[in-house]
Amino acid sequence: MYVVEKTARTVEEALKLALIELSATEDQVKVDVIEESSKGLFGLFGAKEAKVRVELKEKSDRIAVEFLEKILDKMGIDGTVVAKLDGDALNLDILGNDMAILIGRRGQTLDALQYLVSLVVNKERADYLRVTLDTESYRAKRKETLEKLAHRLAAKAKKMRKDIVLEPMNPYERRIIHATLQGHPYVSTKSEGEEPNRKVVIFLNK
Repeated sequence: MYVVEKTARTVEEALKLALIELSATEDQVKVDVIEESSKGLFGLFGAKEAKVRVELKEKSDRIAVEFLEKILDKMGIDGTVVAKLDGDALNLDILGNDMAILIGRRGQTLDALQYLVSLVVNKERADYLRVTLDTESYRAKRKETLEKLAHRLAAKAKKMRKDIVLEPMNPYERRIIHATLQGHPYVSTKSEGEEPNRKVVIFLNK
């Protein structure tokens, strides 16, 4: 639960009750005073308690962690989800033994989970939060592999003097290829095709 409403003799007391239930501090929440307290006539008749609505300012990381934990539980995987919120980016790391089943072939399972988490997290947000899901440092290892591949295929394109078309990749991996060869003296890159079969093409500079 990320939103609670509490009543008490004063706004301060109602807020305190809400913070306890949310396990939060005052700087982590948004407070709406629904009703101020009043003593009533002569302090006896028509007295009203204060009522506040308190909402956690940032709940995206908690939503993501809870969602992933449910998936891991259904998959029978013993893992721990660590979330780090950095501006408009949410980085999630799943810790555990033998996470290969979560990675899948060339990261396809990990990418699918990342997409689902992104949908859940951004469902009710006004601003888009970029979600990155990783385990066993797969993203860093894959990035290194793709960078080496890009340099190798660029050399091949130069030697054979023809375009090299890579296998279909997701947007994240295509960006790595583009970034690696950006400013290359002999080749350039472009993307062709439609998702999910969009490919990177390495071609000679004119």
